[in-house]
This record gives sequence, structure tokens and C-alpha cells, in this order.
Amino acid sequence: MNCPAASAGYQEFRIQNQESGEDGLVRFQRRRQGMNKMDRRVFLQRSCLLGLGVATATMLPLRAEALSFDKRMVKVSQTKLAMGTFVSMTLLHPSKDQAEEAMALAFDEVQRLEQLLSRYDQTTPVYQLNREGVLKDVSPEVGDVMRHSLRFHEITHGYFDVTVKPAVDLFKEKVFEQKSKPTEQQLKEVFSLINARNICYQDKTIRFKKEGMGVTFDGIAKGYIVDRAADVLSDRGIENYLINAGGDIRTKGSKQAKQPWVVAIEDPEKRHQYPDVIQMRDGAIATSGNYEVYFDKEKMFHHIVNPMTGVSPCSSVSVSVSANTTMEADALATSVFVMNPREGTELINSIPDCSSLVVAKEGSLLKSSRWKSSAI
Repeated sequence: MNCPAASAGYQEFRIQNQESGEDGLVRFQRRRQGMNKMDRRVFLQRSCLLGLGVATATMLPLRAEALSFDKRMVKVSQTKLAMGTFVSMTLLHPSKDQAEEAMALAFDEVQRLEQLLSRYDQTTPVYQLNREGVLKDVSPEVGDVMRHSLRFHEITHGYFDVTVKPAVDLFKEKVFEQKSKPTEQQLKEVFSLINARNICYQDKTIRFKKEGMGVTFDGIAKGYIVDRAADVLSDRGIENYLINAGGDIRTKGSKQAKQPWVVAIEDPEKRHQYPDVIQMRDGAIATSGNYEVYFDKEKMFHHIVNPMTGVSPCSSVSVSVSANTTMEADALATSVFVMNPREGTELINSIPDCSSLVVAKEGSLLKSSRWKSSAI
């Protein structure tokens, strides 16, 4: 997250039609009731432009259903609006009541964590940290996300950096709202505030070393929340499910007939020519891109910022990363997107149990050594 774009993985995936059993892919967006006519990119921009950008007290239900596949399994699915995006859950379980109860608890967890990690809601710890430059008595959840954020900052050699908030705010104000471009002096000023090593986190206290700093968890929080929702489902005995939070996807088990979940990578050009299709059982995937949330027609300024330069990267249009957890996939997809495609792919090759697919600016595909395509 994170409006979803923040991070990695806000794009939409296509999921194989589980109702009819037909081959082919169903466009997730078109099946949402009440949102058909809303342009997705406009929705994301108006949702404060990043993954946790909608500070709402409740999640809006858009679609729910329960279907019986056979005498043993029932499919329960629901889509809600949360974290500035569409969050859908599909569960397969022998008991419809147990599946619905588990799903309700998982959505409750999404809402609870969103209200903790949003940087837009004035009541949240993250908002307080950005306003005051210090946060004491850090909650376990905020502490977890910050700790992992600093860990990914080291793993990616600084390419994942939650302190890019001043640059994102500048782009939003100047380019999106005022329809002008930042001056060199303004870019220089915000760039001086970007460096996660200027975050001090110890003894349950987070403190900024520079005045004017700010953090956004948009590149990691959505993945973290999806993982926590998945934990709720697993703890309630759900062994087969798929969670899709605007392209941050977590799967377990299989769909009907013990078949793997099928996920198609979104076409950045929206021509239904999917860059690739993969099969998933237990794992996660997230995607970062510049094609749905951007502040200018040329896409020179968008929601992802290269912490090494203070401006938006332009070498890639889409990066998908698969990993064991959605949080890891989310953070790494953001990181690789701001890197040179080959350097980013080399980074993924060095990390166990991870793989990536980069769609470069000119349209070429770059796959990591462990990326596994699947023909349908």
C-alpha cells in the first residue's frame, strides 16, 4: 500500500472463473457492484493517491456470495472497499457458516490495522509521528511495520525507504493539485529529508533525526495487513483461500478440484495482453507500477519515489514479485521498481524464495531465475 498504488502491487489481477469452471480469466473490476462506472485511476487519485489513503471508519461492502461446488466444499467470497482499494476474499471450506465467520473476522482485522497504519487519519499513530517527529509507546503493529521497513531498507541497499513522504506530498500538491512542476530548489529540499537511517527506533520510541521528515508505509503496510488477514483465516481453520487487496495477493491451498489458484499479471497498456500468468498455492505476489496512479500525463511524477534521486523512476512500468509473504512481496516490488531493471532482478535472485517479473519501459520482459510462468 499504501491508495493501493503505493506500493507494490496496486494493479488488478485476473482470477480464473471459479463459478463456472470455465477456462479464461474474469476481470475482477467488472464484477464489483456499485463501482462499475468509476474510473479506477481517478478513484485511486481521489483516495489520497496511496494505499492507506482512504481514512474511513468502516469498509464498504460491494459484493458477497456463497456457492456450493460439490457436497464437500462451499465457496464464500466477498469484496469490500478498504485501504483505498478493493479487497476481495475467496474461501473454500466444508462449512459455509464457518467460512463466513472467518471472513468477517479477517475483514475486521483489515479495518483495525488500517486505522492504525494510515497516515491520513489524524487519530492514528503514524499521523502523530509525522506531525510531531516522535512517537512514544509504539504499538506492536506499528513497531512491526517500522522494524520491517528498516530491515528492507538495508536489504535493498536503501532503495526501499519509507521517508519518501515529503517528495510524494510535494508531487501531489504541485503536480496533481496545482498543475505545475516542482522547482529544483523544492526537489532539493525534500531530497535532503529522505533517508531511513535518520529514523531512530529504540525502547518503543520512534524519533526523526531531522525536522520536516515524514514516513509513509504505503509500500509495505498493505502487504502486512493482507498477511495478518491471512493469519486470521488460517487460525480459524480455513485451508483454501485467496485474498486480493488491489493486486497484493495471498493464497493458500487450492480452488475447486484441488487446482492451483491462477493469477494473470495486469497488462500496463490495458489491452488484455497479459505479460504472464502464474499458478499459486501457498504464497504471495504483489505488483508496483506507474500506470494507474500518476500526477501528470507524461508519468514523470507518480506515487513511487526513488529515494536515491528524490524523483519518480522511469525505467520500468510494472514489477511483480512473488514471495512467502505479501509484505515481503510488497516491499520488494516497490524496491525493484525504483531500481535499474537488471540490478533489481539481480537483487531478487539473491533473496531466497523470491522471484520477479519486470515489464520495462520499452515493453520487454525481464524474469528472475526462479520466476515460473504458467500456460493456461
